[in-house]
Amino acid sequence: MPHLYLETLNKVSTGEISPEEALQILGRAPFEQLMQGLNLDTQRELRTGLGEVVFAQGKSTDDLVAAVEALAGTEGKNRLTPVLVTRASEVQGNALEEAFPEGQFWNRSGIFCLGRNLSLAAPWPHEGELIIVTAGASDHRVGLEALGTARFFGLEPGFIPDVGVAGLHRLAPYLPQLSKARLIIAVAGMEGALPGVLAGLFPSPVLAVPSSIGYGVSEGGRAALAGMLASCAPGLAVFNIDNGFGAAAFAAKLLQPTRQVP
Repeated sequence: MPHLYLETLNKVSTGEISPEEALQILGRAPFEQLMQGLNLDTQRELRTGLGEVVFAQGKSTDDLVAAVEALAGTEGKNRLTPVLVTRASEVQGNALEEAFPEGQFWNRSGIFCLGRNLSLAAPWPHEGELIIVTAGASDHRVGLEALGTARFFGLEPGFIPDVGVAGLHRLAPYLPQLSKARLIIAVAGMEGALPGVLAGLFPSPVLAVPSSIGYGVSEGGRAALAGMLASCAPGLAVFNIDNGFGAAAFAAKLLQPTRQVP
């Protein structure tokens, strides 16, 4: 919508509208239409505080490349805006790295990022105002999606993996760090018991993410989801199965100062 931007800025320069009114107009500018049939919400960050993220699942390589290119923008050889892609397959991630060599794909998390170094490789810090905890190593994909998303949105979370209820004593070394956290994201599959345990031990709210890890009665994460929803531990909020992104985005909105369009 370049014409809308120019018209609005011209009105500011002539005094027809105030800068605050211009911010309101630009914050509600609709979207950018691409030839691939994609409608990109280019003003989402201005309206909501969190910019649009590209969901890769079900998209063709051409769709992904077009979306990333449009969201990033260019000025000469420089990208103007960092872009995050979630739920990318290995094939999609490799294609994105080929199209954008300055970006990086982390296969285990399904995340591709352009314009920002998320540093998802171990060793991970174990403390922060947000700490992400996983019950098992099998839950790492969801946990790392949350970690990458939180870092993309400007947080510096800790990450404590593989401390589920099958060996709850593994939590002991991390009790001091967890007691200081303002918010905890807990990822668990199978019976999904870990978030309730954490909510019963620490004062901070717990964002529970059931993972699809499990078999038989676990039903692809539904048993964990039901267990978390039925938890009697207060201060527990439950997200959709495998939704590490959603939990991290919610954490970013809770922990970062709110940006409002006037």
